[in-house]
Formats: sequence, structure tokens, C-alpha cells
Amino acid sequence: MHAREGSPRLLVWPRVHPAQGTRRLADCHNVTPVVANRARALYAEQLSSIFRRRDRVFAWLFAAQWLFAIALALLYSPHAWEGRVRSTHVHVYYALMFGALLTVPPGLLIRFRPGAALTRHVVAVAQMSWSALIIHLSGGRIEAHFHVFGSLAFLAFYLDWRVIGTATLVVAFDHLLRGLLWSVSVYGVANPEWWRFLEHAFWVAFEDIVLVMGILERGRELRVLAQRQAQLEGINAEI
Repeated sequence: MHAREGSPRLLVWPRVHPAQGTRRLADCHNVTPVVANRARALYAEQLSSIFRRRDRVFAWLFAAQWLFAIALALLYSPHAWEGRVRSTHVHVYYALMFGALLTVPPGLLIRFRPGAALTRHVVAVAQMSWSALIIHLSGGRIEAHFHVFGSLAFLAFYLDWRVIGTATLVVAFDHLLRGLLWSVSVYGVANPEWWRFLEHAFWVAFEDIVLVMGILERGRELRVLAQRQAQLEGINAEI
């Protein structure tokens, strides 16, 4: 039965005569160049949609983290008093200025270049920098380091393992540099062991392995779904 003109066309499996069933179902597993090209296009469309949706999630997350950082600076580093002069703790300015730096530029990329590879990697750098800022504002509290692992999990929803690599490099560089120049802000102690950053990097790498395995597995599932959809479209086109 033919669909009316202008009505959406539904993709359904055709009714196959028993005598032709084996041959027709076997044909469904044969991937022609046309089907392969269509499957690649569908897979690319799926990824593009995922990238754009994740970009929007991080835009909201950056704004929420900015507010959280300001609140953390105000509550954890309260106002200092010198006689009758009231002065705001320097951490509040850190939260305001660095928070703006970590929110506005990636937000502009999300607005004007959604789904782009550059946007994803800038988001990764900004998100891990948020972890560094929150750890600093907390005085290097060990509990604040869990923000790193949560950030990596959020970034994994991009389904792009390269983004995880970028984020890991940022974490390793931050812990190494601040561990040498200002260890209190990252570890909470003045003279930590020089290899302390390697310990943190090991656990980050451990999570990376798990996340990348999940990303690759999900990617294979999306490719299979794209191929099946392409095959359905080809079968319905023959009806």
C-alpha cells in the first residue's frame, strides 16, 4: 500500500512470502556500497546530534560551577576584617575572574560552533580547569579531587575518546606544575612527595581505561544501528 503524498514515510520490515523469506533475509546482511555510504551518513548524523546535546549540557554545567565556585570562596574563605575596613578574600576574586575565563570562551564556542571538534576539546580543557580551580578554592582537600573523576565521566558522554585524552593531559600538567610551584593549593600540604602527581595520574588513567572501553563499545552499537537503519531504508525503497 502506497503512502499518501506529503505524509511521512514509515520504515517497516516488508511482508515476505515464505518461499522468498530465506533469500530476502540473507540479502539484508549483504552490505552494498549504497547501504554502506548511507550507514556512514546516519552514523555521522547520530554523532553530530550527540555532540550538540553534550555541548548544551556543558554550557549549563559551566554556569552552575561558576556559581558554586563563588559560593565556595565566600563560605570557605570568609571575609577578612582589618579594623573597620572590610576586605573580600582573594579567593572570591579568583572565583569571579577565573570562573568567567572558564565559562565565557567555551560558552561562545558552544553557541557559534556547536558540535565542532574544537569546541569539544576546549570544553574538556575548561572542565578540567574547573576541577583545578575548585581544588584550589578548597585548599587542596582530597574530597575536591573527586571533581576530576566526575568531570571525566561527564566528558565521556561525548563518545569521543580523544576528548578524554585532552582532559587527562590537562589534569597531569596541572598536578605536576602546581605540585612543584604551589603544592598547598593542590595537595593541601607544603612539602608533598615529588611523585605524588604520579599517584593521582595512575588513578585517572585507570578511569580513562574504563571510560574509553565504554566509548568504543557504544560507538560499535551506534554503527550497527546505523547499518540496520540503512538496510531498512533500502528495503522500503524497493516496495
